[in-house]
Amino acid sequence: MYCSRFQIVLQEVPGEISLCFSISGCPLRCKGCHSPFLWKEGNGEKLTLHLFDHILYKYYGFASCVLFMGGEWHQDELIQYLKYAKDKGYKTCLYTGLDRVEDSILQQLTWIKTGKWIQALGGLDSKKTNQKFIEVRTKKLYNHLFIKEQQI
Repeated sequence: MYCSRFQIVLQEVPGEISLCFSISGCPLRCKGCHSPFLWKEGNGEKLTLHLFDHILYKYYGFASCVLFMGGEWHQDELIQYLKYAKDKGYKTCLYTGLDRVEDSILQQLTWIKTGKWIQALGGLDSKKTNQKFIEVRTKKLYNHLFIKEQQI
């Protein structure tokens, strides 16, 4: 599994400072994708447990969540990293373009964002989006947290 980009993000998981790992090799190739550089398998740096542990240790007490942008196509590795993050005290999230993922992945997640990018429907900040941001344990939909109120 290769990580094309690592970032600290503030808006992808509401209320959390997240360590975001963008995983390359996405097979979905959604039209209008904002990250087509993630389509190429092997793009970026090999994500090793040593590197992952170093990042989690470095940001422990600052960040509260580990977020994977994709990676479900590397199911066993993804599960390994999600379990590891949980064991280190982090919440976990997956952004996927699929409508559902395997239960073995869901069991390791605090939140999941599902749904293919459809430009005409927009992302989580659109009231007409097909995408869903869900708390896995309760199955509660949290899309409303992404909608900005109209300014007068």
